[in-house]
Amino acid sequence: MAEDTIRPTKKQRELLTFIEEFITAHGYSPSYREIMRGHGYTSVATVSLHINNLIKRGHLVKRDRSARSLEVIKSQPDKKPVVPKQLKASEEKWLVEKVELYFKEAEQGSSVSEREIDQLYVLIGALKVLGLDGAAQAFLSRLSDIKKKTIDNSYSV
Repeated sequence: MAEDTIRPTKKQRELLTFIEEFITAHGYSPSYREIMRGHGYTSVATVSLHINNLIKRGHLVKRDRSARSLEVIKSQPDKKPVVPKQLKASEEKWLVEKVELYFKEAEQGSSVSEREIDQLYVLIGALKVLGLDGAAQAFLSRLSDIKKKTIDNSYSV
């Protein structure tokens, strides 16, 4: 957060918490009407006023002036930023299983091409982008083993 940012008031913190929790639960930010209902406001204009003040104070960012584009700016540097959940648990499991299949194929082969190694790196990068850092790290160490095996096999030929 910028040094000139003013600390939020109690009501502003409550609004920020509501937005943050909504994003965590749904993967996208709430609409002004959802904020209005969630906080008991009587008009969308009131919500707009509060949101604009939070943006001016440096607590919120609105991307491209589009709907559902609010992002909470964290003030505590030691606190991990909230990343919107992009995948359901079943989708995460399916994705990791698919990546696992590609890795098993590569591990069973005696030699892996440079193109296949690049594809495995792309899969690991996709896992990281989707917030699956633990899985990405596990596959990264396996990729190192695959590369080492491929290099060892190329020397033994």
